[in-house]
Amino acid sequence: MRFPQVTIRDTVALHIRMLKEALGARSVACVVGGSLGGMQALEWVFLGNSNKIHSSNNNENEENFVRSAVVIACGARHTAWQIGISETQRQAIYADPLWRGGEFDHTRPPLQGLAVARQIAMFSYRTPHGFENKFGRAQAEDGRFEVRRYLEYQGQKFLSRFDALTYVRLTEKMDSHDVGRGRGGMEVALKGLRVPVLVLGIDSDVLYPLHEQEEMARLIPKGELRVVRSREGHDGFLLEQEQVGGAMKEFLKEHRL
Repeated sequence: MRFPQVTIRDTVALHIRMLKEALGARSVACVVGGSLGGMQALEWVFLGNSNKIHSSNNNENEENFVRSAVVIACGARHTAWQIGISETQRQAIYADPLWRGGEFDHTRPPLQGLAVARQIAMFSYRTPHGFENKFGRAQAEDGRFEVRRYLEYQGQKFLSRFDALTYVRLTEKMDSHDVGRGRGGMEVALKGLRVPVLVLGIDSDVLYPLHEQEEMARLIPKGELRVVRSREGHDGFLLEQEQVGGAMKEFLKEHRL
């Protein structure tokens, strides 16, 4: 808990430093990311071309370190809706008596709280239609609904891959996402971008609704919007591979990247 708060911007600044200093890269053709990765991809455009943004020089031939980006299934900032969803997950962890304000015994971590947090997240990734189509009212032999068995399984499976404190810090990091912070607000910041950005949104996304991607694409001068048609909600960016891959292929070809 004493570790400093880390933002999306902090992470991307470190990524770019590693790429430039450790690997000697002189430019990046395209940065691609979905969800949390989409937030990072967007910050790559800002930090990778920080000396170009808000410049009066709009020379098309001017070299950019980051030449384009594909931003998938996220917004330009975390809204109250997304922060609220993150907070309900954190509260599940806080409610676990083993949490102990984050100073828990690592031999007895708050696993139950973390499992419930993961179950909450699973709802935000899908849709009512997706759950109904997958589970309906089916029940196991012991009488438990299949949807309950699924959520319990997802919660338990997550415990082998994640730590409760890391989960809390990661959701806080996502809540920090706001491209307008220190840049004159979201609208001013997005209008200052000068490279092509493909924005992909899923029409059934409950977590990051389509109107957020529509707004982002509208404000970015070279923004392009493509809508992925899916009944799977936020997870559509992972499941609808043909649509997502096809849109990216066309974008890269169009801009000769």
